[in-house]
Amino acid sequence: MKQIILITLCAIIAVSAFVFGFTYTQVNQERLNLSADLQYRTRFLADSLKESVEPSYSRISTTSLQRIVDKFADRERVAGIAMFNNRGVSLATSKGTPKRVTDNPDFVFVALDKNEPTGLFEVIDGAPRYLFVSPLYDNERIAGAIVVVQNTSYIDTAVSDIWKRNIVRLLVQILVFSAAIVFLVRFTIYKIMKRFADSVKSARMSRTSHMSIGGGPFFLRPLASEITKMNMSLAQARFAASEEARMRLEKLDTPWTAERLKEFIKGNLKDRQIFVVSNREPYIHHLERNVVSYSVPASGMVTALEPIMEACGGMWLAHGSGDGDKKTADADGKLRVPPDEPQYTLKRLFLTPKEIKGYYVGFSNEALWPLCLLAHTRPLFRKEDWVEYHRVNGKFADALLSEIREVSQPIILVQDFHLALLPQLVKERRPDAQIGLFWHIPWPSPEHFSICPYRKEIIQGMLGADIIGFHTQQYCNNFLDTVGKEIEARIDLEQFSVTRDEHHTFIKPFPVSIAFAAEAGLEGEVSPDRVLLEKFGVHTSFVGLGVDRLDYTKGLLEKFKGIEFFFAKYPSYKGAFTFLQIAPLSREEVAKYREYGEQVTKEVERINESFGTNDWKPIVLHKKHYSHEVLNSLYRLASVCMVTSLHDGMNLVAKEFPAARADEQGVLILSNFAGASKDLKGALMVNPYSAEETCEAISEALNMSKTEQRRRMKQMRSAVREYNIYRWSAEFIKAIISLG
Repeated sequence: MKQIILITLCAIIAVSAFVFGFTYTQVNQERLNLSADLQYRTRFLADSLKESVEPSYSRISTTSLQRIVDKFADRERVAGIAMFNNRGVSLATSKGTPKRVTDNPDFVFVALDKNEPTGLFEVIDGAPRYLFVSPLYDNERIAGAIVVVQNTSYIDTAVSDIWKRNIVRLLVQILVFSAAIVFLVRFTIYKIMKRFADSVKSARMSRTSHMSIGGGPFFLRPLASEITKMNMSLAQARFAASEEARMRLEKLDTPWTAERLKEFIKGNLKDRQIFVVSNREPYIHHLERNVVSYSVPASGMVTALEPIMEACGGMWLAHGSGDGDKKTADADGKLRVPPDEPQYTLKRLFLTPKEIKGYYVGFSNEALWPLCLLAHTRPLFRKEDWVEYHRVNGKFADALLSEIREVSQPIILVQDFHLALLPQLVKERRPDAQIGLFWHIPWPSPEHFSICPYRKEIIQGMLGADIIGFHTQQYCNNFLDTVGKEIEARIDLEQFSVTRDEHHTFIKPFPVSIAFAAEAGLEGEVSPDRVLLEKFGVHTSFVGLGVDRLDYTKGLLEKFKGIEFFFAKYPSYKGAFTFLQIAPLSREEVAKYREYGEQVTKEVERINESFGTNDWKPIVLHKKHYSHEVLNSLYRLASVCMVTSLHDGMNLVAKEFPAARADEQGVLILSNFAGASKDLKGALMVNPYSAEETCEAISEALNMSKTEQRRRMKQMRSAVREYNIYRWSAEFIKAIISLG
C-alpha cells in the first residue's frame, strides 16, 4: 500500500507542477492583456475629455470645468477625474477622486515636465488604481493637465478567478488520476505481483516443484520467466539437499541440520504426528490500538523447540498469554506459525486469572522453580496453588486428548515443570501414546526435594512418560535417588529406568542446544557495524555483554559486584570498558521477581554513580526483549560475554555466543553452576558467588591474546556444532520411538 501511495504522490506532484507552471504563465498573460486594454480605454477617455475642453480651456469657468468632469466621471471603473493648471493647482475634481491625486500631484509635474501622457499603477487607500495624466494645451502652450483614475481591482479578480478555476480542475484531475492509479495498481499490477510472490513463497516453502507463471503485461514477462526458472532451480536444490541429508543419516560424524532432521523424521516416524505441550507459547500476539503484532518470548525452551517444529511440523499446545492471541486464533484457538512462513499448528489454551495465579504464578514459579534451582529463595507451598496446578494440568490433558482422538500412536513431547502431572493423565487414557517429558531446569537432591508436600504426586505424574530427559547425568542421578526415596518402584541402575505398575520409564541425559550459526545463516556475514552499540549507549573499545532474563537465578547482582571489583582493582579500564546488560522482564506477576528487578536497577545506579563520568557509564542496563538478529549482532561485537547463573539447567546464551562468533574471537565467562559448563570447556569458569573470581576472569578475558581466544572459541564452536538442537531433537525422539 505504501508503494501505491508513493507512486500516486509522485504523479500528483508532477501534474501539480505542470498545472501551476501553466497557470502562472496564463495569469501573467491575462494580466498583461487586461492592463493593456485598460491603458487604451483610459487614454481614449482622456483624449475625449481633452477634445471637449482644449478649444476654449482658457475661457471656461471652474464651474463649467466641474460640470464636464462630473459628466465624464460617471462611467464604469472610473474612480475619479481631475483637472489641474500648469502650476499643479486643482481646477475641478469629480466626486470620489482619491486625495492622493489632489493633495500630492507629483505625478502631474512629471507629465508636464516630459510634455507627454504618463500612466502608472498604484495602490491607493488599499485599492489598486491606474493613474493617467495627459497635458492640456492652449495655443500649443501647456496650460494644465487632465488626470483620469481607473479602478483596476477587476484585473486582480480576473487573475484570482483563473487560479481558482485551474486549482479546482487540478483537484478534480488529481482525484480522477489517483483513482485510476489505485485501480490500475490494485486490480492489475498488484494481482500480477501477488501471483509472483505466491509463486516464490510456494517454492521457498517447497509446496510445489514446478510452477510456471504465464500471462501478465509484456514488460513483466522477463521477470515471470526468471521466477519460473528460479522455482525449478530451488526444487532441484531442495531435492539434492534432501538426498544428501538422507545419505548423511548413515554417517554419524556429519553435522545435524534441519534437512537431516526432516529426513530422520520421514524415515523413522513415517506418518506419525508430533505434539509438543508446554506452558509457554512460541509466538505471542500483542494488540495495541487495534494493531496486532507478535514477539518471540525470551525462553530457552522456545529457542530449543522452535527449530524442531519448523523441521518436523505437527502441533504445539500452549497457554495463550498475549492480549492479541484470541484475535489471531480461530474458534478452536488454532493458527499456523511462524507468521511469516507457516510450518506447524499452534493451539492455544486460554486460562482464567485465577488459574494463572495459582498454577503459574503460585505453584510453578513460587514453589517448583525455587525448589529446583537452589537459588536461596524459599519455596512457597500453598494448598490452593496446588489445586489450581492439578486442575490446569488436567485442562491441558483434556485439550491434548481431544486433538489425538483420531491419531494412532501419537508422539507427545511434554515440556518442563509446569506440566509434571500431564504424562500420567494422558497415559492413563491413551496407553498407546509415546510420551517424552523434558525437564528444562535442574533436579535437586532427594533431601532438598523432600520439602515439597506434593512430591509423591509430582513424581508419579512424571513417571507416566516413557522417557524423562534432563540436561545432565547428575540431574538424572538426583531424580532416580528421589524416586527411590519417595515411592515404591523398581529402579534399574544399569538401564537407568523406573518400573511402576508394569510401566517402564527411562531416565536419560539430553543436553539441549541451539541451531548452530552455519545453519542459521550467520556464517560468513560481514561484521556488524559498531553503530549498533552506540544506539545502546556504548562507545568504548572494550565491550562486555550479558543476556539474561531478569531472574534471581541468573546472578545479575553477583555479576555486577564482580564488575565493581574489576573497576576498583583495574582503574585504567574506566572509560575504556562498558558492560551492556540485556535483561528482559520476566514473571512480573511474582512479587520476588518485581523486588529483584528493583534491586538490579538500584545496584546499577549505585555502581554507575561510584565509577561513571558525565559521558561514560560502566554498566548500561536495558530491561527489554530484543530479537535474535539484534542479539547475534551484539554477540559478534562483544569482547567478552558473561553468564553467571547461580544455578541453571543449561543456559543457551552460553551456546549462542560462540555459535555467533564466526571470527573465532571473544571470550566467554561461564558459571560453574550452569549446565552448559559441562559442554563448553573453552570458557573461563567462575564461581559467581566470588566477586574476586569474576573480577580476575574479566581481566584475563580483556588481556587474552587473539591466538588463545581463537583456540578456546574453536573448541566451544566445535562442541555446539557437533551437538546442536537438531541432534538433540533426533536423539530425544529416537529414544521415545525406540521403546515402541
